[in-house]
Amino acid sequence: MGKKKKEVKRKGKKPHKNKPSSKRWTKYKVEGDKVVRQEKFCPRCGPGIFLAKANDRLYCGKCHYTEFLKGQEEKG
Repeated sequence: MGKKKKEVKRKGKKPHKNKPSSKRWTKYKVEGDKVVRQEKFCPRCGPGIFLAKANDRLYCGKCHYTEFLKGQEEKG
């Protein structure tokens, strides 16, 4: 006959650990009483949706809008 499997006893839920702060707040800067946005918004989606920075382009993950940056040419 086969061996019996040991039963695993669970002691309940693990305590919640706070995650580090979001990268979202790195896109804003406070100057005096005003909040300044440091990134560019998507022209299709409007305010609130930032364009991600890639090597040679700006990209919107929501609507897939892409802006290619000038001055950087492909080497090859």
